[in-house]
Amino acid sequence: MLSFNNLSLRRGSKLLFENVSFTVHKNNKVGLVGTNGTGKTSLFKMILGEFESDQGQCNYPPDLKIACMAQEIPGTDEKALDYVISGDEKLVEIQKAISDAESNGEYDSLGELHSQLEDLDGFTAKSRAEKLLVGLGFSEEEFSKTLKEFSGGWRVRLNLAKTLMQPSDLLLLDEPTNHLDLDAIIWLSNWIKSFKGAMLLISHDREFLDECVNFIAHIHNETIEIYKGNYSQFEERKAARLAEIESNYSKQQKEISHMQEFVKRFKAKATKARQAQSRIKALERMELIAPAHIDSPFKFKIPETSKISNPLITLEDAHLGYETSIISNVKISLRPGDRIGLLGVNGAGKSTFVKSLKGELPLLKGYKYEGKNLKVGYFSQHQVDDLNPEQSPIDHLIKVNEDASESEIRSFLGGFNFTGDKTKNTIKNFSGGEKARLALSIIAFQKPNLLLMDEPTNHLDMDMRQALTVALQGFGGAILLISHDRHLLANTVDEFLIINNGILDNFKGDLEDYRKSVLKNSSPKREKNHKKEKGLTQIDQKQIKKEIIAVEKILKRLNRKLKEVEKSLNNPKSYKKDEELDFHALLRDQVSLKNEIELSEEQWFDLNQKLEQG
Repeated sequence: MLSFNNLSLRRGSKLLFENVSFTVHKNNKVGLVGTNGTGKTSLFKMILGEFESDQGQCNYPPDLKIACMAQEIPGTDEKALDYVISGDEKLVEIQKAISDAESNGEYDSLGELHSQLEDLDGFTAKSRAEKLLVGLGFSEEEFSKTLKEFSGGWRVRLNLAKTLMQPSDLLLLDEPTNHLDLDAIIWLSNWIKSFKGAMLLISHDREFLDECVNFIAHIHNETIEIYKGNYSQFEERKAARLAEIESNYSKQQKEISHMQEFVKRFKAKATKARQAQSRIKALERMELIAPAHIDSPFKFKIPETSKISNPLITLEDAHLGYETSIISNVKISLRPGDRIGLLGVNGAGKSTFVKSLKGELPLLKGYKYEGKNLKVGYFSQHQVDDLNPEQSPIDHLIKVNEDASESEIRSFLGGFNFTGDKTKNTIKNFSGGEKARLALSIIAFQKPNLLLMDEPTNHLDMDMRQALTVALQGFGGAILLISHDRHLLANTVDEFLIINNGILDNFKGDLEDYRKSVLKNSSPKREKNHKKEKGLTQIDQKQIKKEIIAVEKILKRLNRKLKEVEKSLNNPKSYKKDEELDFHALLRDQVSLKNEIELSEEQWFDLNQKLEQG
């Protein structure tokens, strides 16, 4: 459907990739990954005809329907619902023809026009557009608002809805989650699963990629390599390939050992609560992917202050908001070691809550008590925007601690991949990702004992997100985290709070429970009256039980094989140079078996869940 043959592409004097050949077939959903600046967006622009390749060809059928999200949207008087429907240009054309025919009394042509409208599924267009809007976080009252009434972030969502409305064989999505909250991301991943065409997706959200793609195209070293599977499977294969370079293996073992020790400590204190068990599973998965990031340029910690108070901060009967209350009767104490993820739909008041804790918003009512040794590290988008463009990274950190030496500051900045002249030059030409990294380095350098973090992963690539996850795991103070990155949430927080209808409350489930609740509530209210599905028959139940037994036998066999492989890996003879090929084969077998076990465990879980719900 879409093929690249001996393709080479430059931007200015920089070679992005050369002699690249691969094909995207119908129904392939491909995640395009690589560090910033490797050419992901440039590849999209070349497909769309905005760039010409330096060599080779990009081929696709002339009638291929391509949908790609626009980056800007004008502030006009067009209504939101009409704007989304306009994504289907052919539909709008037929609707206009019908309107003109009715106005001009050309009734003979109406039959054919209505037939064309039916072929385009035009009679359901309005309800389909409404579903898109609700899924992306718009209320039904906002359907009739004009484009100019929405902020920039919400206009981006409208562009996304318009793109999804467009009939397409190939969907190009460039960082579609950047302006979405967790609820909208969960809905979008579910929508993509049902999309019947092919897709190229640029994203730095590994959970989103895992849910949406079945191939990974990795851009690095001026080439593009294709891997079958999702992002986690790609990471495991990447780890195995890195391990084949002898100097990397010991580094990987240190990373694995560090993660195993961390998981062991967490298991010792974890309860049987679903949230704790979910985090154990997430941390165990981190053991698998940690070796894939040993070549990351980011290695840092967030040291906490030596003095600490307990509690750090307390709100009593607090009402939070601006002129009117958004969250009422808040009663909470944050203590050392608390690790809380904050959930809620967009506009529920998550940022308001964090700003009230920080002191940027005064309480409308109630009391706030701060511990004597409270030291807050606060990350929000405005922290990034408030960086002084005429100062260097070193200048920004000196303001935090004037007694720190330049060598100490340089060493600290190195962990965030600011080295050489990058530490001394002004930041006015920094990218969004570089500014976000600098803002995080400033927070870490402050040695806080309470971290308030509002969407810290925006603009961060995969390696930096992984480094931030590891740093937050090792942080000894308290954490309150708002994030649409489920990997970050799953690996760093122990419990969840949710803001719903102006009330702050405990959320007793885990992220999977939250995902189900989001999807359950993601349709317009008037379309929620679905008939309840019938339960499983006895024959169905017997069949599922047989399948469960079969999967259990497969798991038993796979685990036995894995033990044999790992026993051989622990044998010192495997490290001898004359047996190098066997050693590498064992590593590949280990990754492959772990992957098969994970897939079989998921199948076993799904079957049991189906049996329980039947």
